[in-house]
Amino acid sequence: MQKLRLITFILLSLGAGAVAHAEENRYVSDDLTTWVRSGPGDNYRLVGTINAGEKVTLLQSSGKYGQIRDNSGRTAWVMLDELRNTPSLHVRVPDLENQVKTLTDKLNNIDGTWNQKTAEMQKKVAESDSVINGLKAENQQLKNQLVVAQKKVNAANLQLNDKQRTIIMQWFMYGGGVAGVGLLLGLLLPHMIPSRKRKDRWMN
Repeated sequence: MQKLRLITFILLSLGAGAVAHAEENRYVSDDLTTWVRSGPGDNYRLVGTINAGEKVTLLQSSGKYGQIRDNSGRTAWVMLDELRNTPSLHVRVPDLENQVKTLTDKLNNIDGTWNQKTAEMQKKVAESDSVINGLKAENQQLKNQLVVAQKKVNAANLQLNDKQRTIIMQWFMYGGGVAGVGLLLGLLLPHMIPSRKRKDRWMN
């Protein structure tokens, strides 16, 4: 009986459609469980089940069945319709969750970095505002000092003008006095000198 099954299996393997000789990775469909058989046909007995989403290796195909090897090294036959080229949701969902978590962590880091940079910029702006306000206050103080200095200069100029006028008047008065004395002497001396000569003549 076993020899007959073996012969039947060989004939079905040779007479079936194209056979895949290269090993390929496949994923079991998202059904809860998938039955596997001992051979490539519905007439072969069921030898167990395989978990949904499990990664298997496709060894060869015959008709609508493919021979697979699971993670434990077991080989069996399963319908090709139950296999997928892409990971099932059972595998992809955790991967997507990990990707979402990674992206969320990156966004949080970006937010933290951005908040830190924003805080630093605000601090620099506040420091700049403080420096600007200090410069404005110092500028206003210098302006006030300049106004006071200008008033002092104007007052000094007024005092200088008054002193100059006083000095001019003093020199004018001094010059007038000298001129008056010179005039007076010029008038008196001619009269004084001849009278001395007359006295000298009488004495001789």
